[in-house]
Amino acid sequence: MELNRRTVIAGAAAAGVAATTLGGTAHATGGRKPVKTLFGKLADGTKVYSWSLENGGTRLKVLSWGGVVQSLEIPDRRGRYANVSAGFDNLEDYVAKTPYFGALIGRYGNRIGKGKFTLDGKDYQLSVNDGEQSLHGGTQGFDKRVWDVEPFVKGSDVGLHLYYTSVDGEMGYPGTLKTKVTYTLTRRGEWRIDYEATTSKATVVNLTSHVYFNLAGEGSGTIEDHELQIAASRYTPTDAGLIPTGELAKVAGTPFDFRKAKPIGRDIRVSHPQLVTAKGFDHNWVLDKGITARPEHVATLRDPASGRTMKIATNEPGLQFYSGNFLDGTLTGPSGRTYRQGDALCLETQHFPDSPNKPKFPSTVLRPGQTYRTTTIHTFGC
Repeated sequence: MELNRRTVIAGAAAAGVAATTLGGTAHATGGRKPVKTLFGKLADGTKVYSWSLENGGTRLKVLSWGGVVQSLEIPDRRGRYANVSAGFDNLEDYVAKTPYFGALIGRYGNRIGKGKFTLDGKDYQLSVNDGEQSLHGGTQGFDKRVWDVEPFVKGSDVGLHLYYTSVDGEMGYPGTLKTKVTYTLTRRGEWRIDYEATTSKATVVNLTSHVYFNLAGEGSGTIEDHELQIAASRYTPTDAGLIPTGELAKVAGTPFDFRKAKPIGRDIRVSHPQLVTAKGFDHNWVLDKGITARPEHVATLRDPASGRTMKIATNEPGLQFYSGNFLDGTLTGPSGRTYRQGDALCLETQHFPDSPNKPKFPSTVLRPGQTYRTTTIHTFGC
């Protein structure tokens, strides 16, 4: 019989595991206040801190460097905890080697073709860092910045407010962008991300989170046996530079059909031109719900072996599923094991890649007087 989350977490606590149980006394006061510790120092002496949060049976560690999720621990069906987020155990690797492990992404998540766009009749050239493309904000995106962090306990919730101001012209983007991202752990163990931003000039914004998930546990091997469901009837095919062609192609009859849950490995090696180009899945799914006022369920990931599940809800119109195609065995995680192709995956809620150059895609333009707001909620089960 499959146990529910309440039973699993209670069992873990009974076994002596340091868990925050549902309905426990910690929840009456909103969980424990986040704990701050020194994680390391940058070359210029700037201190980088780690913040540890726990609530509803979920444990989260976040760095002030890049807003990085350094670890995310949830229990399996037997109440055994594992870190399900790929990353490093030291700051040096995050600075020099990381493929965006756990990071906050901005000013623009995903790719912009040739790093160029035109807005209100003016041409902009962005930092190019992925062949001819600008990827995840350029060479010094939000993932490579030190964020100001403010912990909070509010009612039954516990979390962090993260702040970063991107000055006008940074990485080629117009306008000074004031960004606030809030990580919240709820009493039910949900991990909620709320993004906000305002600008001094018209600009483009597409913020997201780049956690690499493996629900079997960090360093445990392939995610190809994970089962994935995405509520999307279309996706955006890409060219050789992984830039969307502008087509909204039907997933029916292709390896990109995840409308019903299926193992990721079932079709990943099918000789489909899009899979060959990307070396696996690295595409944006056009969510059937479109842009919504409130977060709606769009995807479910499940690891059959551990029983862990993760449901994602968002108000964004797109979801980038990346199957860890470029992990090549040169990076080593906290487990002491190397990450090879397909050992972790990303599910990035977003507007579409290259939207500034695709008028038919949902707009990513933000103007003075407007506030960019978007929310993504991760709900864990077993």
